[in-house]
Amino acid sequence: MKALVIYDSMYGNTEQIARAIGHALGSKQEVEILRVGDVKPGKLAGLQLLIVGSPTQQFRSTTAIKDLLNGIPKNGLKGVRVAAFDTRLTEGVILETSKVLSVFEKVFGYAAKPISDKLKEKGAQEIIPPEGFYVEGMQGPLKGGEIERAAEWAIQINATQS
Repeated sequence: MKALVIYDSMYGNTEQIARAIGHALGSKQEVEILRVGDVKPGKLAGLQLLIVGSPTQQFRSTTAIKDLLNGIPKNGLKGVRVAAFDTRLTEGVILETSKVLSVFEKVFGYAAKPISDKLKEKGAQEIIPPEGFYVEGMQGPLKGGEIERAAEWAIQINATQS
């Protein structure tokens, strides 16, 4: 299986999740983990599995992730199996921060679903629903157990490859 995990990270939390996912998927020969800025043209060619993740910033993914996805040609991911994830504040932190923020969160959501939708728009096949991993504050840290949960999510992804 040739797999690529692409992520963007503001404070290192999304990177930690991406690395946990990549390491749980398989060996370094099979799985590459790259920050979005390090993805070179042609890197998506020949992939069997693509996982894309971003921190949720203002209810969406980072500009770098959006730019990467927008740059993929129509049907450029045909035959590629995909999954999307994000890092996000817990509902408790959102409520503590602002009741208005809580309403916006319910209306606009998080980064993972729009990432997944864009990947499918490019011809990919979603193999598992988008997933969110929790941080305890705007800059983190990750909520306890999230690294392990990310590895478990990757194991579920591997199970779809059989």
